[in-house]
Amino acid sequence: MADGYRGLFGAFPYALRHGDSRVFKLYVLVGTLGTVFIGGLFLLSLVVWIGETSGAPGGSLTLSRTFIAVMGLFAAGPLLAPILLVARKHRRGFSYHPRYDTIMALLGVGFLVSIYVAAIISMPECFELDGSTVCRDPPSGPFGPVVGVLYALPQIAAISPPVIMMAAMAAGHYLLSR
Repeated sequence: MADGYRGLFGAFPYALRHGDSRVFKLYVLVGTLGTVFIGGLFLLSLVVWIGETSGAPGGSLTLSRTFIAVMGLFAAGPLLAPILLVARKHRRGFSYHPRYDTIMALLGVGFLVSIYVAAIISMPECFELDGSTVCRDPPSGPFGPVVGVLYALPQIAAISPPVIMMAAMAAGHYLLSR
């Protein structure tokens, strides 16, 4: 392979070495750490869910376990996409937009922020924890009004920010690679 590019795991140091901008090189670190963190959260949630449902027969529980794993891939995968796309661009010597690396890195950061926004939207008002009811605090601080609006949205709306950012990443790659 060309200059140390050895598949998925070799793409990260390759992209870090050959990236055209400092913003992208910083994103390689941030995106990788974000992917490891989010992947770890989903892995832990899967382990907890399997532990809580281990005595129950298969069927819908098996489907819900698979759903957690697939959602983890949908959350972590797009964080890796800018890194892998830029590594592919440099490895194959494609001629893209001069700011392709920087724009893809910023879109990756936007996707990371969209996951956080989705987590805010999907947070229930109250939930049970160890037999007691825990309720979220009312929003305060400089972002209090924004968080209040996000809390007011229905929980199903939490899927919108990541989907919109995934579409923006795909459109950005398509338009900048022409």
